[in-house]
Amino acid sequence: MHDLVAIGEVMLRLSIPSPARIETVHQLDVQIGGAEANVAAACARLGLRAAWISAVPASAWGDRIRRELTGHGVDCAHVRVVDGARVGVYFLEFGVPPRPIRVLYDRRDSAFARLTPEAVDWEPVRRARLVHLTGITPALGAGPRQLVERALREAVAVSFDLNYRSALWAPAEARAFAEEALPAARHVFMGESEARTVFGLDGPAEATVEALARLAPKATIALLQGQAGSTVLAEGRLWRPSRAHTVHVVDPVGAGDAYVAGFLWATLNGRGPQESADAGAAVAALKCSTWGDVALIDARDVADLLAGGTDIRR
Repeated sequence: MHDLVAIGEVMLRLSIPSPARIETVHQLDVQIGGAEANVAAACARLGLRAAWISAVPASAWGDRIRRELTGHGVDCAHVRVVDGARVGVYFLEFGVPPRPIRVLYDRRDSAFARLTPEAVDWEPVRRARLVHLTGITPALGAGPRQLVERALREAVAVSFDLNYRSALWAPAEARAFAEEALPAARHVFMGESEARTVFGLDGPAEATVEALARLAPKATIALLQGQAGSTVLAEGRLWRPSRAHTVHVVDPVGAGDAYVAGFLWATLNGRGPQESADAGAAVAALKCSTWGDVALIDARDVADLLAGGTDIRR
């Protein structure tokens, strides 16, 4: 039995180092990245038994993806290897302020987009303590959407991160699907801007999490607020990280996934909402200090940071 099973796509991440742009770059930095696998990898590095269910092409790129995630400690035994398929790619352009980070996707007809529920072994999902899903997967097409719908029926407990992507679907479509998924979720994660864009929730954080709780009545709700931290609604009250961390941001991509991993790691280890919020904030901060989508951390890194952070409750 796994502590956490994640279902989703991994792509090649091709980064254009700042200050170059796509039109001028001559070399690309190659990493792998995918929201669900990012969470699984960080959880595995923190000591949880984590597995990833997906599909990759029968190629050197598919081998590399499985090898890297296995190296982080993720069980990839249930990843399908598909002949004649491709791996999705995304290009990441790091801007120097005032230019923002920009992302260009090339993921159509990937191996994962072809994956159907009939091709998946659902036993690990049924036996997992928690199954992690995001709103990215159902936006990729009929097959991936059916995977998420099946997982919602098969799983004992579900973690759902909205992870809205405007390049994949409109806010109304994302909201319609989320309203189907949220009632089944045990944990819900959502960025403040996502709550505003998809659900029209633009009030104070307290009002936003309370509104989301009405859509997900069984869930702990975590609203991610960037540098402002997070607001968690659990056990009938609000919680916020108790410590602030000074961060030299090397790469912010994947920070939200890192927060989710830290929060779920603490929760699955029996910690309460306060410690889970603190762990999520610590793993997110540590991730921002490293390059790539995956948080290259371990439990000692988290403990050291929490021991040295500034207690903002005083």
